[in-house]
Amino acid sequence: MGKSVIGVDIGTTWIRAVEVEPGRKGKPVVVRHHEVRTPEGAVKSGEVIEPNTVAAVLKKLWSTAGFRSKDVVLGMGNAKTLVRDLTVPRLGRKEIRAALPFQVQDMLPVPVADALLDFYPVSESVSENGPVVSGLLVAAVKDAVVANVTAVQLAGLNPVEVDLIPFAMNRVLTQGSHAEGTVALVDVGATTTNVLITKNGVPQFVRIIPAGGSDVTRALISGLGLSDEQAELGKRQLGLNAGALPAEYEEAANVIRELTHELLNSLRNTLSFYVNSRREQRIDRILLSGGGADMSSFGDALSEITRIPVLHENPFSSVSVAKSAAADAAKATAPSMTVALGLALGRAA
Repeated sequence: MGKSVIGVDIGTTWIRAVEVEPGRKGKPVVVRHHEVRTPEGAVKSGEVIEPNTVAAVLKKLWSTAGFRSKDVVLGMGNAKTLVRDLTVPRLGRKEIRAALPFQVQDMLPVPVADALLDFYPVSESVSENGPVVSGLLVAAVKDAVVANVTAVQLAGLNPVEVDLIPFAMNRVLTQGSHAEGTVALVDVGATTTNVLITKNGVPQFVRIIPAGGSDVTRALISGLGLSDEQAELGKRQLGLNAGALPAEYEEAANVIRELTHELLNSLRNTLSFYVNSRREQRIDRILLSGGGADMSSFGDALSEITRIPVLHENPFSSVSVAKSAAADAAKATAPSMTVALGLALGRAA
Protein backbone atom coordinates (compact mmCIF):
# COMPACT_ATOMS: atom_id res chain seq x y z
CA MET A 1 0.00 0.00 0.00
CA GLY A 2 1.38 3.42 -1.00
CA LYS A 3 1.65 6.46 1.15
CA SER A 4 -1.59 8.28 1.89
CA VAL A 5 -2.28 12.00 1.71
CA ILE A 6 -4.88 14.07 3.55
CA GLY A 7 -6.85 16.98 2.15
CA VAL A 8 -7.58 19.61 4.82
CA ASP A 9 -10.35 22.16 4.39
CA ILE A 10 -9.90 24.87 7.04
CA GLY A 11 -13.20 26.71 7.35
CA THR A 12 -14.65 29.39 9.60
CA THR A 13 -16.99 26.97 11.37
CA TRP A 14 -15.54 23.52 10.60
CA ILE A 15 -12.19 21.96 9.82
CA ARG A 16 -12.63 18.91 7.61
CA ALA A 17 -10.13 16.30 6.45
CA VAL A 18 -10.21 13.30 4.12
CA GLU A 19 -7.44 10.70 3.89
CA VAL A 20 -6.88 8.99 0.54
CA GLU A 21 -4.44 6.23 -0.28
CA PRO A 22 -3.66 4.35 -3.50
CA GLY A 23 -5.78 1.25 -4.00
CA ARG A 24 -5.54 -1.49 -6.57
CA LYS A 25 -4.15 -0.34 -9.90
CA GLY A 26 -3.46 3.03 -8.28
CA LYS A 27 -7.13 4.02 -7.95
CA PRO A 28 -7.53 6.32 -4.92
CA VAL A 29 -9.47 4.97 -1.94
CA VAL A 30 -10.97 7.03 0.89
CA VAL A 31 -9.88 5.40 4.13
CA ARG A 32 -10.79 8.02 6.74
CA HIS A 33 -12.55 11.35 7.04
CA HIS A 34 -13.65 13.52 9.92
CA GLU A 35 -14.61 17.05 10.91
CA VAL A 36 -14.33 19.15 14.06
CA ARG A 37 -15.74 22.54 15.01
CA THR A 38 -13.54 25.59 14.52
CA PRO A 39 -13.36 27.74 17.68
CA GLU A 40 -15.04 31.12 17.32
CA GLY A 41 -12.67 33.70 15.83
CA ALA A 42 -9.83 31.28 15.07
CA VAL A 43 -10.49 31.35 11.32
CA LYS A 44 -12.03 34.14 9.27
CA SER A 45 -13.20 33.49 5.70
CA GLY A 46 -10.82 30.57 5.34
CA GLU A 47 -7.81 32.47 6.72
CA VAL A 48 -6.25 31.35 9.99
CA ILE A 49 -6.27 34.20 12.53
CA GLU A 50 -5.08 32.22 15.55
CA PRO A 51 -2.49 29.65 14.36
CA ASN A 52 -1.93 28.06 17.78
CA THR A 53 -5.65 27.53 18.33
CA VAL A 54 -6.08 25.95 14.91
CA ALA A 55 -3.02 23.78 15.49
CA ALA A 56 -4.62 22.44 18.68
CA VAL A 57 -7.82 21.66 16.77
CA LEU A 58 -5.86 19.85 14.06
CA LYS A 59 -4.14 17.72 16.69
CA LYS A 60 -7.55 16.81 18.08
CA LEU A 61 -8.82 16.02 14.60
CA TRP A 62 -5.88 13.70 13.94
CA SER A 63 -6.21 11.83 17.23
CA THR A 64 -10.00 11.49 16.95
CA ALA A 65 -10.05 10.28 13.35
CA GLY A 66 -6.91 8.15 13.59
CA PHE A 67 -5.34 9.66 10.47
CA ARG A 68 -2.11 7.82 9.68
CA SER A 69 -0.37 10.30 7.41
CA LYS A 70 1.05 13.73 8.24
CA ASP A 71 1.25 14.84 4.61
CA VAL A 72 -1.52 17.34 3.95
CA VAL A 73 -2.82 19.44 1.06
CA LEU A 74 -4.40 22.78 1.92
CA GLY A 75 -6.96 24.74 -0.09
CA MET A 76 -7.18 28.43 -0.91
CA GLY A 77 -10.32 30.11 -2.12
CA ASN A 78 -11.50 33.19 -0.24
CA ALA A 79 -11.70 36.96 -0.63
CA LYS A 80 -7.89 37.12 -0.69
CA THR A 81 -7.73 34.83 -3.71
CA LEU A 82 -8.19 36.22 -7.23
CA VAL A 83 -8.83 34.18 -10.38
CA ARG A 84 -9.12 35.95 -13.73
CA ASP A 85 -8.88 35.23 -17.45
CA LEU A 86 -5.41 35.82 -18.88
CA THR A 87 -3.85 35.35 -22.32
CA VAL A 88 -0.06 35.20 -22.60
CA PRO A 89 2.49 34.39 -25.33
CA ARG A 90 2.92 30.67 -25.80
CA LEU A 91 5.96 29.65 -23.78
CA GLY A 92 6.92 26.79 -21.50
CA ARG A 93 5.11 26.51 -18.15
CA LYS A 94 8.16 27.72 -16.22
CA GLU A 95 8.70 30.68 -18.55
CA ILE A 96 5.04 31.72 -18.26
CA ARG A 97 5.20 31.61 -14.45
CA ALA A 98 8.43 33.61 -14.41
CA ALA A 99 6.86 36.32 -16.58
CA LEU A 100 3.63 36.64 -14.58
CA PRO A 101 4.83 39.35 -12.13
CA PHE A 102 5.58 41.66 -15.05
CA GLN A 103 2.25 41.03 -16.79
CA VAL A 104 -0.36 41.10 -14.04
CA GLN A 105 0.53 43.91 -11.60
CA ASP A 106 -2.37 46.05 -12.82
CA MET A 107 -4.80 43.19 -12.20
CA LEU A 108 -3.87 42.67 -8.54
CA PRO A 109 -5.25 44.43 -5.44
CA VAL A 110 -1.84 44.10 -3.72
CA PRO A 111 1.79 44.55 -4.83
CA VAL A 112 3.22 41.60 -6.78
CA ALA A 113 5.72 40.98 -3.97
CA ASP A 114 2.83 40.30 -1.58
CA ALA A 115 1.10 37.75 -3.82
CA LEU A 116 1.60 34.13 -4.86
CA LEU A 117 0.96 33.69 -8.59
CA ASP A 118 0.17 30.74 -10.84
CA PHE A 119 -1.28 30.16 -14.29
CA TYR A 120 -3.65 27.40 -15.40
CA PRO A 121 -3.61 26.95 -19.21
CA VAL A 122 -6.95 26.24 -20.89
CA SER A 123 -6.48 26.60 -24.65
CA GLU A 124 -4.03 27.66 -27.36
CA SER A 125 -4.59 29.88 -30.40
CA VAL A 126 -2.82 32.29 -32.74
CA SER A 127 -3.09 36.08 -32.36
CA GLU A 128 -1.78 38.96 -34.45
CA ASN A 129 1.48 38.73 -32.53
CA GLY A 130 1.88 34.97 -32.73
CA PRO A 131 0.91 31.85 -30.75
CA VAL A 132 -0.77 32.49 -27.39
CA VAL A 133 -2.09 30.51 -24.43
CA SER A 134 -5.38 31.46 -22.76
CA GLY A 135 -6.06 30.39 -19.22
CA LEU A 136 -6.68 31.41 -15.64
CA LEU A 137 -4.45 33.62 -13.53
CA VAL A 138 -4.48 32.50 -9.89
CA ALA A 139 -3.25 35.04 -7.33
CA ALA A 140 -3.39 34.72 -3.55
CA VAL A 141 -2.28 37.14 -0.84
CA LYS A 142 0.90 35.58 0.52
CA ASP A 143 0.25 36.32 4.21
CA ALA A 144 -3.11 34.49 4.11
CA VAL A 145 -1.52 31.35 2.70
CA VAL A 146 1.43 31.51 5.11
CA ALA A 147 -0.93 31.75 8.11
CA ASN A 148 -2.67 28.50 7.16
CA VAL A 149 0.61 26.73 6.44
CA THR A 150 2.00 27.87 9.80
CA ALA A 151 -0.98 26.45 11.71
CA VAL A 152 -0.53 23.08 10.01
CA GLN A 153 3.18 23.02 10.79
CA LEU A 154 2.52 23.92 14.44
CA ALA A 155 0.30 20.83 14.58
CA GLY A 156 3.27 18.70 13.52
CA LEU A 157 1.93 18.12 10.01
CA ASN A 158 3.70 18.42 6.66
CA PRO A 159 2.02 20.71 4.09
CA VAL A 160 3.02 19.24 0.73
CA GLU A 161 0.88 21.48 -1.47
CA VAL A 162 -1.54 24.41 -1.51
CA ASP A 163 -4.28 24.06 -4.13
CA LEU A 164 -7.15 26.20 -5.44
CA ILE A 165 -10.47 25.09 -3.93
CA PRO A 166 -12.46 25.31 -7.21
CA PHE A 167 -9.95 22.94 -8.85
CA ALA A 168 -10.45 20.53 -5.93
CA MET A 169 -14.22 20.69 -6.51
CA ASN A 170 -13.70 19.82 -10.17
CA ARG A 171 -11.80 16.60 -9.39
CA VAL A 172 -14.72 15.30 -7.35
CA LEU A 173 -17.86 16.54 -9.07
CA THR A 174 -17.18 16.40 -12.81
CA GLN A 175 -16.97 12.65 -13.14
CA GLY A 176 -18.62 10.46 -15.78
CA SER A 177 -21.57 12.14 -17.48
CA HIS A 178 -21.06 15.28 -15.35
CA ALA A 179 -17.87 15.99 -17.28
CA GLU A 180 -19.88 16.52 -20.45
CA GLY A 181 -21.08 19.95 -21.55
CA THR A 182 -20.88 23.18 -19.59
CA VAL A 183 -21.33 22.69 -15.85
CA ALA A 184 -21.36 25.16 -12.96
CA LEU A 185 -19.96 23.82 -9.70
CA VAL A 186 -21.19 25.76 -6.67
CA ASP A 187 -19.76 25.04 -3.22
CA VAL A 188 -21.43 27.06 -0.45
CA GLY A 189 -19.25 27.33 2.62
CA ALA A 190 -19.79 29.21 5.86
CA THR A 191 -18.51 32.59 4.67
CA THR A 192 -17.36 31.96 1.10
CA THR A 193 -19.04 30.49 -1.98
CA ASN A 194 -16.78 29.11 -4.70
CA VAL A 195 -18.06 28.94 -8.27
CA LEU A 196 -16.29 27.04 -11.05
CA ILE A 197 -17.62 26.66 -14.59
CA THR A 198 -16.19 23.81 -16.63
CA LYS A 199 -16.56 22.81 -20.27
CA ASN A 200 -16.18 19.09 -20.86
CA GLY A 201 -14.40 18.86 -17.52
CA VAL A 202 -11.90 21.67 -18.20
CA PRO A 203 -12.03 24.74 -15.88
CA GLN A 204 -13.07 27.89 -17.76
CA PHE A 205 -14.15 30.44 -15.17
CA VAL A 206 -13.82 30.97 -11.41
CA ARG A 207 -15.50 33.40 -9.06
CA ILE A 208 -15.24 33.55 -5.28
CA ILE A 209 -18.24 35.17 -3.60
CA PRO A 210 -17.67 36.49 -0.03
CA ALA A 211 -20.94 35.14 1.37
CA GLY A 212 -22.15 31.82 2.72
CA GLY A 213 -24.38 29.94 5.10
CA SER A 214 -23.09 31.43 8.35
CA ASP A 215 -24.37 34.87 7.30
CA VAL A 216 -27.87 33.53 7.88
CA THR A 217 -26.90 31.86 11.15
CA ARG A 218 -25.37 35.06 12.56
CA ALA A 219 -28.43 37.09 11.55
CA LEU A 220 -30.73 34.68 13.38
CA ILE A 221 -28.54 34.82 16.48
CA SER A 222 -28.18 38.61 16.58
CA GLY A 223 -31.66 39.51 15.32
CA LEU A 224 -33.81 36.98 17.15
CA GLY A 225 -31.64 36.08 20.11
CA LEU A 226 -31.38 32.41 19.19
CA SER A 227 -28.59 30.14 20.38
CA ASP A 228 -26.06 28.81 17.89
CA GLU A 229 -27.80 25.43 17.86
CA GLN A 230 -31.28 26.91 17.42
CA ALA A 231 -30.13 29.19 14.60
CA GLU A 232 -28.36 26.40 12.73
CA LEU A 233 -31.28 24.00 13.09
CA GLY A 234 -33.81 26.67 12.10
CA LYS A 235 -31.79 27.64 9.03
CA ARG A 236 -31.57 24.07 7.78
CA GLN A 237 -35.14 23.04 8.52
CA LEU A 238 -37.04 26.22 7.61
CA GLY A 239 -34.79 27.15 4.72
CA LEU A 240 -36.71 28.54 1.77
CA ASN A 241 -39.80 26.37 2.13
CA ALA A 242 -42.78 27.92 0.44
CA GLY A 243 -46.22 28.00 1.99
CA ALA A 244 -47.70 29.16 5.26
CA LEU A 245 -45.71 28.79 8.45
CA PRO A 246 -46.83 28.96 12.06
CA ALA A 247 -46.67 32.55 13.32
CA GLU A 248 -43.78 31.81 15.68
CA TYR A 249 -41.57 30.80 12.73
CA GLU A 250 -42.44 33.60 10.33
CA GLU A 251 -39.89 36.14 11.61
CA ALA A 252 -37.04 33.65 11.38
CA ALA A 253 -38.21 32.57 7.91
CA ASN A 254 -38.13 36.19 6.72
CA VAL A 255 -34.54 36.62 7.93
CA ILE A 256 -33.50 33.42 6.14
CA ARG A 257 -35.21 34.43 2.89
CA GLU A 258 -33.71 37.92 2.85
CA LEU A 259 -30.09 36.88 3.31
CA THR A 260 -30.33 33.75 1.19
CA HIS A 261 -31.79 35.65 -1.72
CA GLU A 262 -28.78 37.98 -1.63
CA LEU A 263 -26.53 34.97 -2.21
CA LEU A 264 -28.88 33.53 -4.84
CA ASN A 265 -28.84 36.83 -6.73
CA SER A 266 -25.05 36.90 -6.61
CA LEU A 267 -24.93 33.38 -8.03
CA ARG A 268 -27.40 34.23 -10.78
CA ASN A 269 -25.42 37.34 -11.73
CA THR A 270 -22.16 35.37 -11.77
CA LEU A 271 -23.56 32.70 -14.08
CA SER A 272 -25.21 35.33 -16.30
CA PHE A 273 -21.90 37.18 -16.64
CA TYR A 274 -20.22 34.00 -17.87
CA VAL A 275 -22.94 33.25 -20.41
CA ASN A 276 -23.17 36.83 -21.68
CA SER A 277 -19.40 37.15 -22.12
CA ARG A 278 -19.15 34.04 -24.28
CA ARG A 279 -20.98 33.56 -27.55
CA GLU A 280 -23.38 30.67 -27.93
CA GLN A 281 -22.68 29.35 -24.45
CA ARG A 282 -25.23 27.99 -22.03
CA ILE A 283 -24.86 26.22 -18.72
CA ASP A 284 -26.32 22.73 -18.82
CA ARG A 285 -26.55 22.08 -15.08
CA ILE A 286 -25.40 23.19 -11.65
CA LEU A 287 -23.74 20.75 -9.24
CA LEU A 288 -24.28 21.93 -5.68
CA SER A 289 -22.11 21.04 -2.69
CA GLY A 290 -20.87 22.46 0.61
CA GLY A 291 -22.29 22.55 4.13
CA GLY A 292 -23.79 26.00 3.57
CA ALA A 293 -26.05 24.63 0.84
CA ASP A 294 -27.57 22.06 3.19
CA MET A 295 -30.62 24.26 3.64
CA SER A 296 -34.15 23.16 2.85
CA SER A 297 -35.16 24.13 -0.72
CA PHE A 298 -31.93 26.04 -1.44
CA GLY A 299 -31.27 23.98 -4.56
CA ASP A 300 -34.84 24.46 -5.77
CA ALA A 301 -34.54 28.22 -5.30
CA LEU A 302 -31.21 28.31 -7.15
CA SER A 303 -32.72 26.37 -10.04
CA GLU A 304 -35.72 28.68 -10.18
CA ILE A 305 -33.72 31.91 -10.18
CA THR A 306 -31.17 30.70 -12.76
CA ARG A 307 -33.51 28.46 -14.82
CA ILE A 308 -30.83 25.78 -14.75
CA PRO A 309 -31.26 22.23 -13.34
CA VAL A 310 -29.56 21.81 -9.97
CA LEU A 311 -28.18 18.49 -8.75
CA HIS A 312 -26.94 17.60 -5.27
CA GLU A 313 -23.94 15.30 -5.34
CA ASN A 314 -22.43 13.05 -2.69
CA PRO A 315 -18.68 13.46 -3.28
CA PHE A 316 -17.91 9.93 -2.12
CA SER A 317 -20.00 8.46 -4.94
CA SER A 318 -17.17 9.24 -7.38
CA VAL A 319 -14.44 7.32 -5.52
CA SER A 320 -13.83 4.00 -3.82
CA VAL A 321 -14.50 4.06 -0.09
CA ALA A 322 -12.96 1.61 2.37
CA LYS A 323 -15.38 -0.39 4.52
CA SER A 324 -14.14 1.41 7.62
CA ALA A 325 -15.26 4.76 6.16
CA ALA A 326 -18.36 3.67 4.23
CA ALA A 327 -20.90 4.23 6.99
CA ASP A 328 -19.78 7.79 7.66
CA ALA A 329 -19.58 8.53 3.93
CA ALA A 330 -23.31 7.89 3.60
CA LYS A 331 -24.24 10.49 6.22
CA ALA A 332 -25.89 13.80 5.41
CA THR A 333 -22.63 15.66 6.11
CA ALA A 334 -20.95 14.02 3.12
CA PRO A 335 -21.50 16.93 0.66
CA SER A 336 -19.51 19.20 2.97
CA MET A 337 -16.47 16.96 2.40
CA THR A 338 -16.20 17.82 -1.31
CA VAL A 339 -13.31 20.27 -0.94
CA ALA A 340 -11.22 18.14 1.43
CA LEU A 341 -11.66 15.09 -0.81
CA GLY A 342 -10.74 17.04 -3.93
CA LEU A 343 -7.60 18.40 -2.29
CA ALA A 344 -6.47 14.88 -1.39
CA LEU A 345 -7.26 13.53 -4.86
CA GLY A 346 -5.09 16.16 -6.52
CA ARG A 347 -2.00 14.88 -4.74
CA ALA A 348 -3.01 11.22 -4.91
CA ALA A 349 -3.53 11.28 -8.69
